[in-house]
Amino acid sequence: MTGARPGQAERLANLHAAAFDTPWEAAAFATLLDQPGVFAVEREAGFILMRAVADEAEILTLAVRPDARRGGEGTALVADGVAAASLAGAHRVFLEVADDNAAARALYARTGFTEAGRRPHYYSRPDGSRADALLLALNLPGRLP
Repeated sequence: MTGARPGQAERLANLHAAAFDTPWEAAAFATLLDQPGVFAVEREAGFILMRAVADEAEILTLAVRPDARRGGEGTALVADGVAAASLAGAHRVFLEVADDNAAARALYARTGFTEAGRRPHYYSRPDGSRADALLLALNLPGRLP
């Protein structure tokens, strides 16, 4: 599950730019995809980028084009990513999300993630304000006692 396919980093960067105000560069995606355990699940309208190491996995980013939101793409990407992480041996999946990102928090709650911690003032906002990061976790069925 390592190594970028031709054009993959550029595709992910383009989708990320459509979904976020502060997008990641293609070079950042290429570097991540070359790391052990890092993989992306892609769909036409978005992708999920994850890292699976030992018995844990982390959602690094999830991007869905704005015109495709609220149609189930995010839920499908999370489900596909979690399934791939489970196949890679993960027992738990973690992620960080801004506490003021209601749409993302609702998506992760629907897919079974629960709050496991908080990082105060973690995210910087363009207006100079800061938002807490919530650490969310999902125990994979049949993987933990």
